[in-house]
Amino acid sequence: MLALVLSSLTGIGLFLYGALRNHNLEFSYLIWNLFLAWIPFLLALRLVAVLRHKLWSSWEAIGWSLLWLLFLPNSFYLISDFIHLQDVQRVDVLYDAVMFTSFIFTGVLLGFSSLYLVHIQLRRRFSPRAAAAWIAATLVVCSIAVYIGRDLRWNSWDVLVNPGGLLFDLSDRLIHLTSYPQMLVTVISFFILLSSVYNLIWRGTRLLVTT
Repeated sequence: MLALVLSSLTGIGLFLYGALRNHNLEFSYLIWNLFLAWIPFLLALRLVAVLRHKLWSSWEAIGWSLLWLLFLPNSFYLISDFIHLQDVQRVDVLYDAVMFTSFIFTGVLLGFSSLYLVHIQLRRRFSPRAAAAWIAATLVVCSIAVYIGRDLRWNSWDVLVNPGGLLFDLSDRLIHLTSYPQMLVTVISFFILLSSVYNLIWRGTRLLVTT
């Protein structure tokens, strides 16, 4: 927790220095996106606390699980913020790249940390293969959600406030899948990236735990 807080403050510090240097608040949305990345991590901690006393089939555990899954893609959505690097003319693009990387690294780490916490709980209740399948399915959902957020401009809140519009927009692409090749490229590439990196984190962490 302390390391994640310090990493978040590092990104914010880099942003503030860049804002002073460029005399503007461009890229301030990175702070908001980082805040959204913290939500699934905190929800995962809450879910773990609930699972200590209740079954996963309880309404409380199911509710926290759905909330966690709803906000988890925000952590990985930060990766797509790289496309904004050259939106505006700045003093030092390389510095901005470092700043972006700081925010994105912290956000992705928050997402994988929350995923790891949930993975541990799954392993305690299911076989390793079944738990891995649940994690893979979760990363597929996250990859689709990144596309929905970046290309269709929907967000997590819309699932609650405008589910009809979201389903209508997404269903058209699912029905006419071949007409949207960019969607397939985005979803598949994000899934490959997220699953490969998480696999490294999972295996590396388990190796440290067992030694």
